[in-house]
Amino acid sequence: MKKTAVVILNWNGKELLNKFLPSVVNNTPQELADVWVIDNNSSDDSMNFLEKEYPQIKLIKLDKNYGFAGGYNRGLKQIGEDYEYFALINSDLEVTGGWLEALISTIEKEENIAAVQPKIKSYRNKEYFEHAGAAGGFLDRDFYPFCRGRIGDVVEKDEGQYDSEIEIFWASGAAFLIKSKLFFEVGGFDEYFFAHMEEIDLAWRLKARGYKIMFTPSSVVYHVGGASLDASKPFKTFLNFRNSIVMIYKNKKSVFPFLIWRLLVDTAIAFTFLPKLKFGHFLAVVKAHCQSYVCMYKHRKARKENMAKTKIWNFEEIYPKSILWQHKVKGKKYFKELNWK
Repeated sequence: MKKTAVVILNWNGKELLNKFLPSVVNNTPQELADVWVIDNNSSDDSMNFLEKEYPQIKLIKLDKNYGFAGGYNRGLKQIGEDYEYFALINSDLEVTGGWLEALISTIEKEENIAAVQPKIKSYRNKEYFEHAGAAGGFLDRDFYPFCRGRIGDVVEKDEGQYDSEIEIFWASGAAFLIKSKLFFEVGGFDEYFFAHMEEIDLAWRLKARGYKIMFTPSSVVYHVGGASLDASKPFKTFLNFRNSIVMIYKNKKSVFPFLIWRLLVDTAIAFTFLPKLKFGHFLAVVKAHCQSYVCMYKHRKARKENMAKTKIWNFEEIYPKSILWQHKVKGKKYFKELNWK
């Protein structure tokens, strides 16, 4: 039995598969892993293309588009726990030699390491980190995400400044390795999220139960980013804000006083869209909060389970200050400039 299933989620991504699959196939040792593609009911020629050009790749075709979270959950359930690890990678990702071996080497260093993220660099500008993950993900005190190598829209050039293997808070959904048993043990991705923030929610559950999420610079991949949902779309803004509130409700101990504060901060952020004439994004933030509160009852069971199974409440990987204040007001652009005390 092979140790790892390298799993790509696809939706109408024939062109991406044609461009990036060669790097995956050529740089993934056959004796170590099988490559799988989970298809979210694509209407293009993705499946015929794969069957013809890559007969060695294992395929799962779903009956509709379940999004990132639901697509992976259903596909990975069919794959099952026959593999010790799942390596989840986006279809717009180029991998390099040794990428998988380095991830496995890191995850096997300690028994309580649940997942590992590689160094994620920009496919378009390979000297720089990529927005979605960079050199490992963190949260600030208000639970806004940022990365080593990327704060806000400022993405750093990779000059080896983050070439240390460290514990992080979350691993990017663009590319990470996770123990299959633990993925199922904590319930997989939350399908309510559909897309965006689900990997942070998953990481929070894992860390709260005593497991580690790691970053290793020894594994390098190049990510296009935005292939499924462009950052200019208000729907992306809606998902990010809504899912952030749901994640906080599910995982934070004292939640209701804090949600009032987040409402105020998110409202301030929403108003920054108006001078830019981004009215759709302004309304997306409003809609996100409204839907979060109206539908909060749907997540009571998940919150109760998380509270009962939490072993660790405080994390060193949560920045004790506001990243927005540090970045926008104090002008701190780079991770190394942050004072964690």
